[in-house]
Amino acid sequence: MSDTPYVPFQAGLPNIAVIGAGPAGLMAAETIARSGKSVQVYDAMPSVARKFLLAGVGGMNITHGEAYSTFVTRYGAAQDSLESVFDDFTPRQLREWIHDLGIETFVGSSGRVFPSDMKAAPLLRAWLQRMRGLGVVFHVRHRWLGWRNGDPAQGWCFATPAGEKLLHFDAVVLALGGASWPKLGSDGSWWSLLKSAGVGVAPLEPSNCGFDLPWRAHVRERFAGLPIKHVALSLTDRAGRHWRRKGEFVLTDYGIEGSLVYAVSAPLRDMIRAGKEATLWLDWLPDSDLDKVADRLREVRSGTSLANTLRKQLRLPAIVPSLLKECCPGIDVSDPTVLARALKAMPLCPCAPRPVEEAISSAGGVVFDALDPALMLKVLPGVFVAGEMLDWEAPTGGYLLSACFATGRRAGESVVKFLESNAR
Repeated sequence: MSDTPYVPFQAGLPNIAVIGAGPAGLMAAETIARSGKSVQVYDAMPSVARKFLLAGVGGMNITHGEAYSTFVTRYGAAQDSLESVFDDFTPRQLREWIHDLGIETFVGSSGRVFPSDMKAAPLLRAWLQRMRGLGVVFHVRHRWLGWRNGDPAQGWCFATPAGEKLLHFDAVVLALGGASWPKLGSDGSWWSLLKSAGVGVAPLEPSNCGFDLPWRAHVRERFAGLPIKHVALSLTDRAGRHWRRKGEFVLTDYGIEGSLVYAVSAPLRDMIRAGKEATLWLDWLPDSDLDKVADRLREVRSGTSLANTLRKQLRLPAIVPSLLKECCPGIDVSDPTVLARALKAMPLCPCAPRPVEEAISSAGGVVFDALDPALMLKVLPGVFVAGEMLDWEAPTGGYLLSACFATGRRAGESVVKFLESNAR
């Protein structure tokens, strides 16, 4: 999308801005425009929704089809704050909204919901066409810098190709994303601006991220990039809660990453941050109990190598003997019971999450105590916040986009109500 010339605000009508053109910001803008009000969208990048498009490269996972009562629990500590937002825009309603754009959806075998063609670009094109038809105006390459003298009433400052501009608004939706994938526009630079204005903000941290784990050279050189499939990971968090997830992850040169690691990244990150010993327990055979595994190992003929034993008896991959030496040094692999225990609970000890710039999403941001139920900042009336700027996190699987869409919708509806209330 090329730069759009400034369109003068209509005299006598409120000046409404959405800053940030990801899914949360676009949803807020569409919601406002549907009320008949004029809205202008500002984004720092040369085109809109860049992270949204990237998320669609591997298959656009838009939401999740599980029972709603289970769905809302995926947001952990933020469930109570987000549940009323989702009540107003449920995953089912999100799918209906996509269908209204002419894009069909389907539920995959995992329960995840995808557009029929698995792509983000057709959905985005249809959406932008609708928004332009509603009169939404886009200003790209407009980076928000803060306020003049730190006071929103004195104007909002933007860096643009034509130099800095000072604009005034009657209502603003901030939807600038978190701090993951900064090259796509979400760099978290807004955090210090809001903190200096007295807004309560939690530190931005990596979520759905990989973890450092100091493999020895042999493991890195031979197995980096190897997917570890059909396994389970478990841990006990700081509160004594037991987490267990089945799936797959990838062994990397720096440690571990992938969907199964992302699923436990929040409690694992919090344990490491608190200085607690953080151990993930890897179960190579999650569908077989300990006794069954030990019995299979007892059937091995004398003299069979460990690698052949694991491959023939348990169909385990070639990496397992190396990881047994790495993670369980000194165990007696000739003892079926000892070996079975190691295969059912192999300790992995990550030492640090990867940097937030590498994460799929980020935790932290504007705390819900700093907002009213309309998602308006208590210290900045007329300024609303949506999307990943808010202090919530969720696993991959459609939950991230669902919350961005739902909070964008709530913020847009709240802008309309705020302006109509003030006009009375």
